[in-house]
Amino acid sequence: MDTFSTMIIDAVDKIKNAVVKIDTFKTINGKMKPAGSGSGFIFSSDGLIFTNSHVVEGAEKVMVSLLNENEIEATLVGKDPDTDLAILKIYTQGYSVAKLGDAGQLQIGQFVIAIGNPYGYQHTVTTGVVSALGRTLQTQSGRMVDNVIQSDAALNPGNSGGPMINTDGEVIGVNTAVIQGAQGLSFSVNINTAKEIARQLIQEGRVFKAFLGLQLQDVQINEKVRQHYKLQSRTGIFITKIDADTPASRSQLLEGDIIVSFNNQTVSDSNELFKALTNKNILTITNISVIRHTELLNFIIVPVEKRN
Repeated sequence: MDTFSTMIIDAVDKIKNAVVKIDTFKTINGKMKPAGSGSGFIFSSDGLIFTNSHVVEGAEKVMVSLLNENEIEATLVGKDPDTDLAILKIYTQGYSVAKLGDAGQLQIGQFVIAIGNPYGYQHTVTTGVVSALGRTLQTQSGRMVDNVIQSDAALNPGNSGGPMINTDGEVIGVNTAVIQGAQGLSFSVNINTAKEIARQLIQEGRVFKAFLGLQLQDVQINEKVRQHYKLQSRTGIFITKIDADTPASRSQLLEGDIIVSFNNQTVSDSNELFKALTNKNILTITNISVIRHTELLNFIIVPVEKRN
């Protein structure tokens, strides 16, 4: 067998027993009936599962199917519609635990593998490459999900909530969406973001996030500009859009600026900015530095808490 195929098979083999099928049920005309399905993966030894918030939205009962065909009722630990993430818990045995990677090490062009249950076809594997990093995605419900990974790995209905893995079999994203009518445009929530959401949901039962009103994408900083200003990071966060009536729209920021510092700390990617915005002390006048054309500019912005 060729090396490329062997690499994919080995990566899938490391995680396949952690990937689950999720079926939801609602009461219709007095009877419990199927309401939808999706995917998920077990990420802790005590049976915690990542999936998408929209997969379990409105569900009265959630059933989880393991690869060994065991079907177990799950309980909802918590969900965060803003990042389209939810955490379930099952009480059973006979599963393995997915290894969570570091999405901060991802490179554009890197090979990735998606696993899920599209249209009920359990444990379907598709492959592709990372197309862009640190994107902001507008979901079908109109919510903005920050810090997503764009790839061209094929995703279909039912893939939602399944893992995006690297060739080492480590999860680097939670598959979340495709653009209807488009080809080669698939999106996954960065696993570093997912880890922080999980921590807050498990420890506090809810997620705190401050809000700026920016749509973003991670980009490289021009090397001459970086050296001129002695910037630590080679990457920054490009502002693709500023939403109306938001903290950003009331600041001096402009679309096209590249954020390099927030709250007096270097930020090299969207995940670092996201982590800064999960600090409850950030709801005050905050410094933000950007590259505009070839100038380094310093402004202030006042984040507000984002409510679900």
